Amino acid sequence: MAGGCVIQLFGRRVAWGRGCEWHRQSRNGQRRMAVLGQSPYCSAVEAPAVHHAVSGRVRRKILTLQSMNPQVRAVEYAVRGPIVLKAGEIEKELQNGVKKPFDEVIKANIGDAHAMGQQPITFLRQVVALCTYPDLLDNPSFPKDAKRRARRILESCSGQSLGSYSASQGVNCIREDVAKFIEKRDEGVPAHPDNIYLTTGASDGISSILKILVSGEGQSRTGVMIPIPQYPLYSAAISELDAIQVNYYLDEENCWALDVNELRRAFYRAKEYCSPKVLCIINPGNPTGQVQSKHCIEEVIHFALEEGLFLLADEVYQDNIYSKSCQFYSFKKVLYDMGPEYFNNVELASFHSTSKGYMGECGYRGGYMEVVNLHPDITAQLVKLLSVRLCPPVSGQAAMDVVVNPPQPGEESYEQFIREKDAILCNLAEKAELTEELFNQVPGIKCNPLQGAMYAFPRIFIPDKAIEKAKEHQMAPDMYYCMCLLEETGICVVPGSGFGQKEGTHHFRMTILPPVEKLKILLQKVKDFHMRFLEDYA
Repeated sequence: MAGGCVIQLFGRRVAWGRGCEWHRQSRNGQRRMAVLGQSPYCSAVEAPAVHHAVSGRVRRKILTLQSMNPQVRAVEYAVRGPIVLKAGEIEKELQNGVKKPFDEVIKANIGDAHAMGQQPITFLRQVVALCTYPDLLDNPSFPKDAKRRARRILESCSGQSLGSYSASQGVNCIREDVAKFIEKRDEGVPAHPDNIYLTTGASDGISSILKILVSGEGQSRTGVMIPIPQYPLYSAAISELDAIQVNYYLDEENCWALDVNELRRAFYRAKEYCSPKVLCIINPGNPTGQVQSKHCIEEVIHFALEEGLFLLADEVYQDNIYSKSCQFYSFKKVLYDMGPEYFNNVELASFHSTSKGYMGECGYRGGYMEVVNLHPDITAQLVKLLSVRLCPPVSGQAAMDVVVNPPQPGEESYEQFIREKDAILCNLAEKAELTEELFNQVPGIKCNPLQGAMYAFPRIFIPDKAIEKAKEHQMAPDMYYCMCLLEETGICVVPGSGFGQKEGTHHFRMTILPPVEKLKILLQKVKDFHMRFLEDYA
């Protein structure tokens, strides 16, 4: 399809063309798809014939949608899915002078802080700059504490260069700093550098540990328990590995709480068709923003020991706590506090990243995982697996080092660092409260408190007529809603169906990262759109 692209939409291949636009007719309250030249959907995509220049024979492409790896074809990733592709098309149209009811596309689909205008932490950028261009170490405008950290990192790099490969587990001194950070965070709980693996963002660590865990065939195939709603990395990785996704539902009516009884229901139901071995927890939650209590984490750990489950604790938002009634507890700390029976037996991998928190350094792709109670033979296998990708980006490792080894009281950069960090986190807390408050003023929208992370996941009422219209376009109702929102307002959010949700409910996820004034405009536009949408489909 000229000017378009082929995408995977709710398990179905569709061609999404440039000619597709959503139009709102305010008088009769109907929306229709205006198709210019060709239908935006097709049931199959055929491989084009290719003329062989030498023999004159015509043959088809070797690699087609039918012949490719079916596990890759099954992968879906909502936060960069069809709604984002459409947003990109609209941006190009605006750049080419096409008139729209708005002047810009606001991409609230992904937690990319710097893309939304957040300023980098000065100290982090100084250290990475010094590591990248060591000639700056003689520049008097850089603080001494930044230079000390840069020299230490460079001395641990081969050839004292960030451009050299590191060990597959990461630069040794950075892993040492990560271990010290964890010990301090967890009030003295021991951490060892040998259990630390530096990764290409947290995503790389999660995918790697899942590769080690997945095995078996048929009813013995590994089942991976994930929260619903979930971050689509998990469902994508499970699909790619041809593992079995086991859903457990968070309790929306109780601020997205995790109920251990729901874990048991999902676990014993899954045992009928697979071998559930892995339990994933996202805390603070993405997309739901809840912060789990210490008692809840204790129940989860007890359940994991009782049923023989390997725990994956996604803790990348551990700095993003906004509710005064909430506190972050790491799974490692709670595990230790529960005593030797738990601390010496429960297998746990936990993850952190430079991309979230107050740093927002998504592009550096820095992260780490700590793995405890892994069998020594499996440790060797994990190191072997990680060695295949040689090493994570060393610049990202340097950025991770600043996160775990920031300026300390008495150091030259400390006051500026704390000022910048606190300003970012206070601003996010303000925006979390603002978003919850304004959404809950809109009839047909309900938003739970944003206790942590960077997102709102409001529940939206979609009238029956709109649901029927969505069916006509072979779309999930909340995808139709979000596509209409994008076409009419320029606001790009992700439908809840891309994260999973209970049958009969509809949501969307949006980030709270835009500057306060732009966020207010965004929320007002969503409110006005929602009221029109309800009126049009009443």
